[in-house]
Amino acid sequence: MTRVLVVEDDPQLVRALVINLQARRYGVDAAPDGTTGLRLAAARRPDVVLLDLGLPDMDGVAVIRALRGWTRVPIMVISARQGSDEKVAALDAGADDYVTKPFSMDELLARLRAAVRRTEELPLTPGTARVETADFSIDLLAKKVVRDGHDVRLTPTEWHLLEILVTSPGRLITQLHLLQEVWGVSQHDKTNYLRVYMAQLRRKLEKDPSHPRHLITEPGMGYRFEA
Repeated sequence: MTRVLVVEDDPQLVRALVINLQARRYGVDAAPDGTTGLRLAAARRPDVVLLDLGLPDMDGVAVIRALRGWTRVPIMVISARQGSDEKVAALDAGADDYVTKPFSMDELLARLRAAVRRTEELPLTPGTARVETADFSIDLLAKKVVRDGHDVRLTPTEWHLLEILVTSPGRLITQLHLLQEVWGVSQHDKTNYLRVYMAQLRRKLEKDPSHPRHLITEPGMGYRFEA
């Protein structure tokens, strides 16, 4: 059973989420504040976290950073904050998706299913289990990246983007394809997600992130991986 942790202080929204998730056979734990949420995450080890940013005891971004200190569990933000700065801050801290309130329950559940899929193994073709570049190496079976002799910690979304790109070396992967595969959505207004995550991958993997050798942008079209 897939377990979902809901960290939200609005009891009506929590009740609606619990009813809808349990009806679809998810296990659900709920926390009214960040402190309880972090404690439940450690104790229950959820498969996905739904997190509000406006919590009574601490900002949700602080919760994201605390979780990212020890787990790669997918984190979906559900927040009334609609400004791009808030979205980028949450994504930069390690969130995997950002849904603004009010939201469609069907869309939220579709994104949750996509978040769960991102943690599953991608089918690998022969010869693609390991990718070597001059700057880093990727073991796709072990979900491990090594750079300069050290493991590189990636979030589930960063991993999924990297896997899609490196398993099709030299091929242009369009923005719409990446949005559909990683977030389950194809809206043009979500391309800022891609910019944020590709920037994070470059900071972690490229020797010179401002002049990338391996994670290449094709302006207005998409991205390409070059070994």
